[in-house]
Amino acid sequence: MDFELSPNQKEFIDAATAFANRRLKPIVARMDAEGKYELSLIPELADLGFFGLMVPEELGGVGLDTLTYAAIIEEISKVCPSTAVMLSVHNSLMNETLLHLANDEQRQRFLPSTASGQCVGAFAITESGAGSDAGGTKLRAVPDGDHYVLDGTKTFITNAEFAGLFIVFATTNPALKTRGISAFFVERDTPGFAIGKKEEKMGLRASSTTELVFSDARVPAANRIGPEGEGFKAAMRLLDGGRIGIAAQALGIAAAAMAEAVEYSRNRRQFGQNICDFQGIQWMIADMATEIEAARLLIHKAAWLRDKGRPSSRAASMAKLFATEMSNRVVNKALQMFGGYGYIKEYPIERMYRDQRVTQLYEGTSEIQRLVISRSVLTK
Repeated sequence: MDFELSPNQKEFIDAATAFANRRLKPIVARMDAEGKYELSLIPELADLGFFGLMVPEELGGVGLDTLTYAAIIEEISKVCPSTAVMLSVHNSLMNETLLHLANDEQRQRFLPSTASGQCVGAFAITESGAGSDAGGTKLRAVPDGDHYVLDGTKTFITNAEFAGLFIVFATTNPALKTRGISAFFVERDTPGFAIGKKEEKMGLRASSTTELVFSDARVPAANRIGPEGEGFKAAMRLLDGGRIGIAAQALGIAAAAMAEAVEYSRNRRQFGQNICDFQGIQWMIADMATEIEAARLLIHKAAWLRDKGRPSSRAASMAKLFATEMSNRVVNKALQMFGGYGYIKEYPIERMYRDQRVTQLYEGTSEIQRLVISRSVLTK
């Protein structure tokens, strides 16, 4: 495996770092406090090409690989994980669906606007009674002529407040459980479709997370993604890439938390010396640095496998499991190094502690990752 970056790759990663520090850092605390994303950032991100990262240049994107994409998500997550998850969902779920699962007509109709950032994408699979158990999906899609009629709700949908295009999973045959799930492109102005309740979250508060409501929503049959009943298989394929993005998000939060803690330890004095001179603190820093590097290598391996077109499900699950749980441990240690100040909103470590926790939940909980990994080992 060769993780050496080309000048073009480095240029995009550096652009992400610069944008995060210049535009996101000054407003991230305000967005968190208000629980609202600054929508004026979206066209700026679009101008940088960040809504078409892995879309080929001939199709309107910038043509980067998964490895570079993961590095960009990491850099943005160091400052604003809410921005990172918006880009992760859009790039790894919406655009990847259009590139690899949509038909030519759908691709021509939707990809130009998603790759350019004119239309932000959302991915709607979760329901109140169907989280890890996708087979419990209740949202119905009933054929009616050249349309499907959708009735039901989705919950915890990232980007929904301002998304223009949604990938929605609904059951066309409830008796078949996961084998009866189909996927659809749903446009925002679809009659009978509405954005429901906005969730008030512990962390990632600037990230839009809302309910979707379908009441006799008529979706053209031409918007179905692949064959009827193949939606669950499509979701599992897409989530491999999504898990790499969330692993990179968790990595970025952890790296930022360690940097904050190291800087604090160099200046905080107790018992007549800087706390970084105490062996207990030094060992905490050593463990943090080692775990962060291990997570980065797992992420890069998963990205490399995906870029090579090789099986990457297990590697993606390993990366997400380790990186998200590592992030929990590292941010917790970083807060401990801050002592009581780490619990105060004046310091960014408090927000990082809240932001990182959800990474162990969405796009497959840690428990689901363990199932994926163990099954891949046991079925050899």
